[in-house]
Amino acid sequence: MELRTLRYFVAVAEELHFGRAAARLHMSQPPLSRAVKRLEAGLGATLLLRSPTGVSLTPAGAVLLDEARGLLGRADRVRARVAAAAGPAVLTVGLLGDGTDLGAVRLADAYRERHPGTEVRVREADLTDPTCGLRAGRVDVALTRAPFDEAGLRVRGLRADPVGAVLRADDPLARRARLELADLAGRRWFRLPDGTDPLWCAYWSGGEPREGPVVRAVQECRQAVLWNGTVGMTPLGHEVPGGLVAVPVADMAPSRVVVVWNAGDPNPLIPTFVRLAAATCRRPDGDGD
Repeated sequence: MELRTLRYFVAVAEELHFGRAAARLHMSQPPLSRAVKRLEAGLGATLLLRSPTGVSLTPAGAVLLDEARGLLGRADRVRARVAAAAGPAVLTVGLLGDGTDLGAVRLADAYRERHPGTEVRVREADLTDPTCGLRAGRVDVALTRAPFDEAGLRVRGLRADPVGAVLRADDPLARRARLELADLAGRRWFRLPDGTDPLWCAYWSGGEPREGPVVRAVQECRQAVLWNGTVGMTPLGHEVPGGLVAVPVADMAPSRVVVVWNAGDPNPLIPTFVRLAAATCRRPDGDGD
């Protein structure tokens, strides 16, 4: 009998509704229902009576609820004493330096509520490192964008954002409702420095070799467009400064927002971060998938 399964059961028993319990646990309803059924099978007892309007506790369920609360309370006290002896918990998070993703704001709020005693350190990376310092050991987990070399990493997709071309407002193409990559052929694009992940470079260049200024940061890309009339690319929904326009590119693959961490990292703070990221970063507007 795992503590996690007991927490699932307690949430359902207290909410008396699988949907509300799933929302409280930041998970979907089907795996929660399966976990409770496995618990009932393991104990050989029916714990909940299910109906279209919710659930109610059986006598066996009431006994387990009382015992589970006691066990979970003791487990929390054990964790607190161990954490106090080990010193403050620290999680270092890497963020790609565009700074405009509202999902990151919601994630910070949710994580602070769940782990008020954890010190979260943030390292903002530029466009030359899509893993935000993960491979170099500078961060524990990264909230970033794919594609990049995933060898040795674990990656969980969160959402996919459509992409547009950033152009000067007086560019003739800026008046179009949408573009295709062929419309941008022959134009100067921003480029990323030599040594940057090839998959990452290929994506932001539209899959073609390009000529144009080398940039390392989002602001440098925007300035290259503003001053030189080069083509930049951006996830749609991100604000662009005055004088610039973002036009959807129909045949550009969406930009995948992902959370990534090193395979085999035993840091116990990472799984909660990943689960909360999945719950809060699905769309920029927070509406989910």
